[in-house]
Amino acid sequence: MMNNQPKELIKTARVAGIWYLLMAISGIVGFLILHSKVYNADPQQTLNNLMEATSMARLRLLMEFMIILSQALTAVWFYKLFKDINNTAALATGIWGTVNTVIITVSAIAMAAAIKIALSDHPEADKVLVIDLLTNLIRGAWGVGGLFFGMWLLPLGYIVTSSGRMPVWLGRTLILGGVGYLLSTFIAYAGVSGSWESSLTIPATIGEFWMIGYLLIFGIRPEKE
Repeated sequence: MMNNQPKELIKTARVAGIWYLLMAISGIVGFLILHSKVYNADPQQTLNNLMEATSMARLRLLMEFMIILSQALTAVWFYKLFKDINNTAALATGIWGTVNTVIITVSAIAMAAAIKIALSDHPEADKVLVIDLLTNLIRGAWGVGGLFFGMWLLPLGYIVTSSGRMPVWLGRTLILGGVGYLLSTFIAYAGVSGSWESSLTIPATIGEFWMIGYLLIFGIRPEKE
């Protein structure tokens, strides 16, 4: 079955899978593991972390760079992979993924500024105020970025479900995950909170790792004749 598939397209699919995997790894290490060790709801504690664990703060920033780089390249390779299947949906995937990258860049800029401010000679009270502002900017960038992260999963899932080039339930899971991210973002900024809120993004996590595995192992199915 794979012998009928153009080798170049399989190569493109696997490169997209590599970039997507790097995005997932850097997101897990940077956002889920390191972030809370540096950035705290208490700006004074965040300032202390930035001053006493500067190396960890710089590593967190480097992971943010890696998230930005890998998502931008994933978006480009997804467009390259799917443009001949559904150009409109592929373009939407590429654009919305890139916009999310730009939004996360705001977070990286704020992190770099926070490190610089923490290590400066400014009075500590001034540092705390600025760090509080920058920490909220980081949180806001990731929060609002959830809109475009959800949006890029929708056309991606549509391509998968409508083309028959990948498992249909993979596409449906991606679409459900995209809707979950959109709902989660709206609900969070509406001031509603609850333990159930985090469950809205579970389908996205399942769909993303399923997508990564499929791209790396199988690539993409041949076009039906």
